Amino acid sequence: MQFGIFTIGDITADPTTGTTPTEHQRIKDTVKIARHAEQAGFDVFATGQHHNPPFVAPGNPPTLLSHLAAVTETVTLSTATTLITTMDPVRLAEDYSYLQHLADGRVDLTLGRGNTGPVYPWFGKDIRQGVNLAVENYNLLYRLWHEETVDWSGQFRTPLQDFTLTPQPLDGVAPFVWHGSIRSPEIAEQAAYYGDGFFHNNIFWNKEHIIRMVRLYRQRFEHYGHGKAHQAYVGLGGQAYMAKNSQDAVKEFRPYFDNAPVYGHGPSLEDFTSMTPLTVGSPQQVIERTLSFRDWVGDYQRQMFLIDHAGLPTDTVLKQIDLFGEDVLPVLRAEFATLKPDDVPEAPTHEFLVERARRGEAPVPGGREGSPAHAAREAARATQAEQQKTEEDAR
Repeated sequence: MQFGIFTIGDITADPTTGTTPTEHQRIKDTVKIARHAEQAGFDVFATGQHHNPPFVAPGNPPTLLSHLAAVTETVTLSTATTLITTMDPVRLAEDYSYLQHLADGRVDLTLGRGNTGPVYPWFGKDIRQGVNLAVENYNLLYRLWHEETVDWSGQFRTPLQDFTLTPQPLDGVAPFVWHGSIRSPEIAEQAAYYGDGFFHNNIFWNKEHIIRMVRLYRQRFEHYGHGKAHQAYVGLGGQAYMAKNSQDAVKEFRPYFDNAPVYGHGPSLEDFTSMTPLTVGSPQQVIERTLSFRDWVGDYQRQMFLIDHAGLPTDTVLKQIDLFGEDVLPVLRAEFATLKPDDVPEAPTHEFLVERARRGEAPVPGGREGSPAHAAREAARATQAEQQKTEEDAR
């Protein structure tokens, strides 16, 4: 089981002091947070991708991740997310292959459509084509990483003729891809089609929705012949704020929650923590809540936490990381390891992918049948059937 933190790079005023960090300070503090997370024992650090205020997360994540590759040694560098819909797949293939070499393989990425509508026209794309862009662009990205010479034509970019990617992926193995989604069953289907991972960034959704999405992905992963449903690669998002005493945690975090740009002035802190994975309390409460996610989705491989948002001072974030490292991560690792069946794989690493390729066991896209476009169309029908089954079970 991998544990990590991710940042969305928001620049938010501290509601208790009125202080707002500069862009320069927020960027420098992001590096400090990533390095501290590695020292505390986290396995993954991931950055979001944004092109608009109030965010300062990089518009091109490899810029930040390349720097982190030089100042860290063990932590896996990832994204949360890479915008597959508005970025050119050729540029993505080049940038992340280059980053993979710089980081000696300590790289994977989460692909997503993003949650900022204006980004589409800024990059000459139509938001109404979001799913189709995700399907076509990833198909090209996948081919660039897995074929030496590519001839390609599609709907959304100019054709390629006799194109060879440089640099090629490290050791001939592409970075592992998690397909990130909150609401789109087509993306769960896409992940299953390629035998890739599915990351449900479930920080805003109730558990019933999370269960449906992950169940769909698992069913389709098995359908395409990549393994049993319980062996599919699942990652979850989460949020936490801790203090040694749970009452102190609630008291300290409430003003940040109430004024956060993403969920402030909406449901109460108590309602939000009951409906979503947000956990505010003692380290033991964070442990118990995180372990309960396994009851929702089965055995899974990656758990990410958002902890540096809503105007929280960097010193507070670093203390949160220390609490995770000292009181939470050792217990979670031991508990999840005890519960995991032997036939459920760990989160893929570069070394795992190299060995899998050596054995000739890399998944074939679509497995037994289908095409990327067909898979996307099938997702809508599959999720309707899943929704109906859930409603029948509830009755």
